[in-house]
Amino acid sequence: MFVIGNFIGALATLIDFVLTAYMWIIIGRALISWVNPDPYNPIVRFLREVTDPVLRRINRFVPLAAGGIDFSPMLLIAAIIFLRGFLVPTLQRFAMSLG
Repeated sequence: MFVIGNFIGALATLIDFVLTAYMWIIIGRALISWVNPDPYNPIVRFLREVTDPVLRRINRFVPLAAGGIDFSPMLLIAAIIFLRGFLVPTLQRFAMSLG
């Protein structure tokens, strides 16, 4: 059983890393939205291609607030923080209980 426990522990670590990296990508996307970035810049295109699908789904349920402020990046970051605080420790404890 320790092999499965090690696998789940490694999976928890990988999920934590991916969620942290995606959170920083969202923060970068939010920061570049405050300026007028070149839409043909490869970094800007990457940030938009990676974050737009998820942010569009959130925008369907939470429209823009008064003043045109987009709260979808903040909601997505809150969801990532929740997953990092709930899912990752749960997987780690489950892995420790297996071996």
